[in-house]
Formats: sequence, structure tokens, C-alpha cells
Amino acid sequence: MTRLNAIEMGHGPVQLVFAHGVFGQGRNFGNVAKLLADQTTSVLLDLPNHGRSPWTDSFDFDLFADLVADELRARGAQEAPITLVGHSMGGKVAMRLALRHPELLSRLVVADMSPVARSGNDDFQYLIDSLLSLDLDRLASRKDADNALAEKIPNTAVRAFLLQNLHRGTSGDGWQWLANLGLLQRSVDKLIDWPPISGQWDGPVLWLRGENSDHVQPGDEPTMRDYFPAADLVTIPDAGHWLHADQPQAVAQAIGEFISRS
Repeated sequence: MTRLNAIEMGHGPVQLVFAHGVFGQGRNFGNVAKLLADQTTSVLLDLPNHGRSPWTDSFDFDLFADLVADELRARGAQEAPITLVGHSMGGKVAMRLALRHPELLSRLVVADMSPVARSGNDDFQYLIDSLLSLDLDRLASRKDADNALAEKIPNTAVRAFLLQNLHRGTSGDGWQWLANLGLLQRSVDKLIDWPPISGQWDGPVLWLRGENSDHVQPGDEPTMRDYFPAADLVTIPDAGHWLHADQPQAVAQAIGEFISRS
């Protein structure tokens, strides 16, 4: 099987696996994992086409869910089901994994994502196109990349997040993208979709939303409960879509309390 890249943190008795969003990497959850280190042993996965995990030929949430399921089985989840946390795109992967491989999970945390299709992909398309517009052969430093993107992406924090994907090869290969931007560029419509899927998972679910984010809408709740009847919706104050970056302590506390009571 193809293994996914992962970082392990913590020494607690509960195995907690994190699945990040688009453009992200497992290490984006490092602050939350540190705060939970006494309670959990965290596995911070790089999802397919991200970080240092393998690339795929197509963008398919069910394929990604199956690849994560293979990784969980390799880590013993068949015998000792784990707690899975998924944010944004990773939330969709996590939800579909729960529906396709229910025996692998003891708990599910879905962070700022709903099991619904959205319309409008302009933001993702713009960010991907902006990154691909960089001429990597002409970059002398990461600062050059930051300067080149500043006009198109004026938000410093967003640029810093995106440029985590810029990597210099170890054998004189120059700058490379860790994320499979070509695939993402061809698949933006799939990224915001929720393909039809049947089933229901009755286990405990913590459904987090950022107070300042619009990724979870009030109208999403009936559909969420059709799939996950035990879902408990919790709002993280003063947090946007990247709630684990905006409020790591509040997110860690919510996850820790969820684990303790379920």
C-alpha cells in the first residue's frame, strides 16, 4: 500500500488523527496537538497531493478517504478505532471515511465544513492561478516568491500559509511545489462539491464552526444530521475558517472535552 506522510506528537492514551484542508499540511495542527499531548497521541497526516504524501492522477474524495483508511489500518485502527479530526477539505475526507469505513473510527471531529455542495469557486481558482503564475526558475529565495505574490495576494498571513507549499529540492532541483497544484487547478469544481453518498454513522461527532466563517450554514444542519445523527455543533468564538490557527486553545479544549465525555 501507499503510505501517507505523517508527523507524530504527544504521549497520551487516545490516538488522534488530523486531516488538513486544501493547500495545508499535517503540521498545521501542531499547536493543537501540543495542547492535547497529555491526553492524546496525535498523527498529523499529509493528505494525498499535499505535503510530502504521494500525488494522485485524479481528485476524488472517496479515493482520498480510502487512502486515509489504508493508513489508519496500518496504524492498527481495525483493532483499536481512532478519533479522526478533519478540517475543510479534510473534513469532507473524514466524513466520507466514516461513512465508507465506519469500523475504523471511535469518534469524529469535523471542523468548519458541511456535507453539502457549494457554488462559486473563484477564490480557490484565483489562489491556485496566482501560485502557478510564479516562475520558479527565477526565484532566488522564498522572499522573492513572497514579493512576487504580494500584489495578487495582499494578505500577508494567507501568502505565508500558501508558501508553505514552496520547497527547495535537496539535489539541486530548484524550487518545487509540494501541493499538486496542477491537479487542484483542474479540479476546483470537485473541491467544493459533495458527491452523492449513502449511509449513516451513529458514533459521536463534534461539529466545529468558526464564529466568523460562512463555511457552515444554518441550513446545513438537517443534512449533517441525516449522515451523523449524534453531531454536536459547537461554535468557536472569534475564529474564522482556519479556526485551529485563530483559536488553537479553544479548539484543543473543545476536542479534549469531547474525547473525555464520549
